[in-house]
Amino acid sequence: MRGFLASSIGVTCAVALALPLTPPATAAPVAPAAGRATGTAGPDLPGSTQSLPLTPLATGPTADRTLGPAADQGVTRREVARFSMVGVVWNDPDTALHGEVQVRSRSTGTGTWSDWRDVETHNDDAADPDSAERATGRVRGATAPLWVGDSDAVEARVSAEPADRTEETGRTEETARAVRPRAPLPEGLRLELVDPGDAPADPASRAAGTPGATESAEATEAAVANADLAPAGATEIPALGRTATERELVTLRGTELTDDQRAKPHIGDRPRIVTRRGWGADEKLRERKFVYTTTVKAAFVHHTATGNGYTCAQSASVIRGIYRYHVKSLRWRDIGYNFLIDKCGGIYEGRAGGVGKAVLGAHTLGFNSNSTGIAVLGSFGSAKPPAAAVTALARLTAWKLGLYGANPRGKTYLKSGGGNLYRKGKNVRLNVISGHRDGFATDCPGGQLYSRLGTTRTTAARYQGR
Repeated sequence: MRGFLASSIGVTCAVALALPLTPPATAAPVAPAAGRATGTAGPDLPGSTQSLPLTPLATGPTADRTLGPAADQGVTRREVARFSMVGVVWNDPDTALHGEVQVRSRSTGTGTWSDWRDVETHNDDAADPDSAERATGRVRGATAPLWVGDSDAVEARVSAEPADRTEETGRTEETARAVRPRAPLPEGLRLELVDPGDAPADPASRAAGTPGATESAEATEAAVANADLAPAGATEIPALGRTATERELVTLRGTELTDDQRAKPHIGDRPRIVTRRGWGADEKLRERKFVYTTTVKAAFVHHTATGNGYTCAQSASVIRGIYRYHVKSLRWRDIGYNFLIDKCGGIYEGRAGGVGKAVLGAHTLGFNSNSTGIAVLGSFGSAKPPAAAVTALARLTAWKLGLYGANPRGKTYLKSGGGNLYRKGKNVRLNVISGHRDGFATDCPGGQLYSRLGTTRTTAARYQGR
């Protein structure tokens, strides 16, 4: 989800980091973590977050002198509590990180260190500027989170890119780079290490085995929001066939349907959706209140930029990691996306409030109202999205948009809440199924996934019977 600078649309960061690759793990000892990491939880709790401040990295013979002195920050190699996802946050959500972020981690299973991995520096999923979610003044700027797998040691480095080029006539490129200033890094940089934890035990089973154990009010409310689609406590909303889906449409939105929509509803069969209980959401993390918009006129497609190195069995863990990162590290009210899809085509409920309802998300800054945000787990700038995920995207949009009478092959108008492509208040004509980049200057959902949206629109419309 790398954003494009307004002054240099389409230019991605290509600056090398100022530090060379760290030698293999056997060549340098691992330093103990400095101080107690915040938010560390015991193994009996469903996940934790460690937050480590970034500090200036040493200059000298190991630094890349061509980029100038001491702009790099990082975390030196150290042992930490177990984690599986990493990201970098900073104080001001309106400040961009113009530079490069890399991390490496030590696997708990093999004890070996990974290569340096790039972290997507622009996390353009966000609440609208004037929304209550932003009005708290607590939200942070952040990179996208990166899934690294079960790890127990980490090292990170952040390097600023050079500022705009100045007059370089008569200078060699090396000399020009040496004197070119670098853009300042955001204030308050911290490395967030997320342990998604194991899925909490089913509340019903826990209550049966432990006298007095009850489900939290937050968990009950999240389940009740889907009461029209599945019984309370369900870990999934099952798939429905055509007749049952059309009957459900009348039940859910009967008073808003026209006679033509009643006579010939255009809606795809309801797909199987794993509920928040199914992927193990700790409902006490999020803000309790649900926020809704008027309708759903469009679907924005994203990729999570968390990398593709997860298995389908780990999908729920990846989602719990993103959820914790959005809420605890970025300080959003809940996970930003309304739905998530894994590489095997599994569909998951995102932000709480009911999968059939117009829940306000935090996915496309400026266009969260009257839309839904769907994120495919992975990074699809150069990697092709799995066919199962693309099929699931078409099935989900055919159903969700069908609930609100939207044609997947059509166009619609949304009013911008403000962003880097459209001024606040502008009515923008968009595809009913749009990519994140259609509403915000960003690479998201990656070129490979974006190129499949035409096929997705056609397939979703066919699923709706159009």
